[in-house]
Amino acid sequence: MTCASLAKPRATRRRHLLASVAAWTATAFAGPALAADPIKIGLVTALSGQSALAGEALTRGLQVAIDEINAAGGVLGGRKFELVRRDDEANPSKGVVAARELIFREKAVVVFGGLDTPVAMAIVPLMNQEKVPFMDPWAAGTAITRNGANPNFVFRVSAVDEVVDSGMLAYAQKTFKTAKPGLILVNNPWGESNEKGLKAAMSAKGVTAAGVEKFEANDLDMVPQLTKLKAAGADTLFLVGNVGPSAQVVKSLERMGWKVPIVSHWGPAGGRFTELAGANGKDVHFVQTYSFFGKQGPVGERVIKALIAKYPTVKGPADITPAVGVANAYDAMKLTALAIQAAGSTDGDAVRQGYYKIERHEGLIKTYLRPFTPTQHDALSADDYVWAQFIDNRILPVGLAN
Repeated sequence: MTCASLAKPRATRRRHLLASVAAWTATAFAGPALAADPIKIGLVTALSGQSALAGEALTRGLQVAIDEINAAGGVLGGRKFELVRRDDEANPSKGVVAARELIFREKAVVVFGGLDTPVAMAIVPLMNQEKVPFMDPWAAGTAITRNGANPNFVFRVSAVDEVVDSGMLAYAQKTFKTAKPGLILVNNPWGESNEKGLKAAMSAKGVTAAGVEKFEANDLDMVPQLTKLKAAGADTLFLVGNVGPSAQVVKSLERMGWKVPIVSHWGPAGGRFTELAGANGKDVHFVQTYSFFGKQGPVGERVIKALIAKYPTVKGPADITPAVGVANAYDAMKLTALAIQAAGSTDGDAVRQGYYKIERHEGLIKTYLRPFTPTQHDALSADDYVWAQFIDNRILPVGLAN
């Protein structure tokens, strides 16, 4: 036997051995590596400007929920969640760009967003087109979830305008004996959504509005609009606007010397309202979905402790603000994790259907029982709302404010 003939089998055996080692290495490391890949959760929100405080509240609610889920082992056999944020600056076009980045560059499995209804409405068609679930933990525009898409990839754990609008009328009638309300609304899709909802609510109750006045988001003086409503005999104001313009309504009323009850959507809670509105900001009554004041259940106590431990500026309930941002985002993230686990996958359509498979969840805001169905993408109802005021820069339920 020649040296060449001896070398040939050895070379062959060596190649087989190397191939076997390579195959074993690929098998040994590919599975765990994939299992360890984080599941990215995107967040598009205002991280700068007047609503930055609300954007930070959403961030904190999401992050505390993610920390709890990850500490418990994650989902899908050990995969952990990772939060990736983008600033939309409360601008619809920037919101769409941010959402596209999260979908295509970051490969976010679910995108959270919609601090502002106009931004959310701009993002919704993209999410339905790309078949990526969009979870709204704040913006209340009715058409965000009821957008006509089939299948619909948009879900919400937050207030809904048409439900809030009925609640505003009922609260005003009960609290202030309102008979002739005046509407003062931001001139954008959110204002339009609430104008429609408030008119429907009033029509159902046989109430006629004193008038409807609009303002732009950057207006600094609403005296002309308010003067018309006063002259028309408005006995209460229904206010819909975010932090800045809502504060300007209060300041304009002060300049006029007109003391009139104000029942508001939750726009004032989204930032530095009392700083901008001054002492009379306390007179505005606005809707909320949760308060960390008062007796808390086990989930509330756990969340407060987690926030205090994670964020040095949080010393107690007064520092958890806006509470709705934290609470809505926290529950929405827990429900999203359940949907992904139920889907057994991170595929967008599977996750969409996973939301429908959630039977029960002990949340922060409430115990959720089948929160989502193919025809109902809003997890909260009118029974989940509370009314609040700013007292000493703290958002307190009206019952605790006196």
